[in-house]
Amino acid sequence: MAGNYYAPFSVRVPEALLDKVKQLAKMNKRSANKQVELILEKFVEQWEAENGPLAPWEP
Repeated sequence: MAGNYYAPFSVRVPEALLDKVKQLAKMNKRSANKQVELILEKFVEQWEAENGPLAPWEP
């Protein structure tokens, strides 16, 4: 799907880790959801920089 569609995705996270993500989000004036999105984007960017681009997902 193109455009600004954000697929819903649930994940179980230890409470202590979620509290830290919420703290980072508050410090950066963003929602916890946006903080997690940023963390994931940075991880994927780093992975691709080290390993090359990922191919488009094909379920």
